[in-house]
Amino acid sequence: MPELQFELQHTSNSSKARAGRIMTDHGEILTPIFMPVGTVGSVKAVTQQQLKDEIKAQIILGNTYHLYLRPGVDILEVAGGLHKFNHWDGPILTDSGGYQVFSLAANRKIKPEGVTFQSHIDGSRHLFTPENVMDTQRSIGADIIMAFDECPPYPSEYDYVNKSMHLTHAWLDRCFARFNETTGKYGYTQNLFPIVQGGTYGDLRVASCEYIAGKNATGNAIGGLSVGEPEEMMYELTALCCEHLPAEKPRYLMGVGTPWNILETISLGIDMFDCVMPTRNGRNGMLFTTRGVINIKNKKWATDLSPIDDGLPNETSNYYSKAYLRHLFVAEEILALQIASIHNLSFYLWLVGEARKHIIAGDFEGWKNEMVEVLRRRL
Repeated sequence: MPELQFELQHTSNSSKARAGRIMTDHGEILTPIFMPVGTVGSVKAVTQQQLKDEIKAQIILGNTYHLYLRPGVDILEVAGGLHKFNHWDGPILTDSGGYQVFSLAANRKIKPEGVTFQSHIDGSRHLFTPENVMDTQRSIGADIIMAFDECPPYPSEYDYVNKSMHLTHAWLDRCFARFNETTGKYGYTQNLFPIVQGGTYGDLRVASCEYIAGKNATGNAIGGLSVGEPEEMMYELTALCCEHLPAEKPRYLMGVGTPWNILETISLGIDMFDCVMPTRNGRNGMLFTTRGVINIKNKKWATDLSPIDDGLPNETSNYYSKAYLRHLFVAEEILALQIASIHNLSFYLWLVGEARKHIIAGDFEGWKNEMVEVLRRRL
C-alpha cells in the first residue's frame, strides 16, 4: 500500500493557515484536524460509535507506553492490531511513550541505549529503546507512529536541552533504521513522524527542524511545547518551527491545547493537534462552548434550562440543559462525564472544521481574531 499522502488544498492570504487532505490506508483526514486522545485504546467516557457518528472524529490517538503495559503487545497481535481490538476503523496515531516515560522523573533513568523505567501499575522495571518502541508500534498497528524522543521539562538550562536534542536526533536515526528494516504486521502502511525538540531556545529549534526535515518523512511533529512555558513563547517557537519545516508535509503540534491555542497556531501553519484537555477538563465540569468557557458546577447554572450550547450543531449539546448537566455533576452521576466529554470533543472538532471552512473562504484571520476573544471568556 502507498505511504501517507498530503495534499495542500488552500492557504490563507493573511496568515500561514492551511487546509489540506491527508490520505491513509484507513481513510482521509481533512486538515486542520483535532485528534481525540484514546490513551489506553479508548477515549475516556466515549464509545467509538459516538466518536464517529456524533463527534465526527477522523483520527484518534493511542499511547505506546500504556498499551505496552496493558493489555500488552501479545494480546494486540492476537487481536490483529488496535484497529480490530477497539473496533475503530479510521486512522490511528500512536505516541511513542516518550512523554509518559519522561513524566515519571522519579522512576526512570535516561542513557544512550534508551530509558529504564518502573511501571506505574505494578512497579515492574522495563527498558524502552528506539528499536523496541518501533517494534511495539508495529504491533499496535497505528497508521502514524511517532519517533522515540526526550521531552525536556520547562524550564531547562541550555546545555541540558542541547544534549537532550542531540540524544533525540541519535534516537531518531535508530528509529528510522529499525522502521526501514521492518514491515507492518497487518497489511497496511505505517508512517513514521519525527519530533522536533529544542526546548525554548530558538537556535536549537531551528537546528532540530533542519535535522528532522532531512529525514524526508511523510509528516513532522513539534514536541516539547505547552509544557509550562508562556503562551506567547509557544506561539513564537511554533512560528519558527513552521518556517523551517517543509510546507508540503503535514505539521503536528503535540499536546496543544486550549481552543484559542489551536486557532492561533493554525494561523502559524499547524495542521494536526491532540490534547487531553477536552475530555479531562470536561470530566471536571469545564465546558468549552461557542460563547466561552463554563464551569458547569457553579450554582448559577442550577436553574438554567437552556441547552448546553445551542450554537453547536451537536445532538448532545442541544438535547441536555445546563441545569440537568449540573445536577448530574452534583449527584456524581457517571452520565455527567459522558455528556461533558461528548460536548467538549464535538466542540473541538467543530472548531477545526469551522477553521477549515474560513481558510477556504479566505476570511480566516478576521474570523479567528473574533473567535479567540469569544472563546477566552469565562461565563
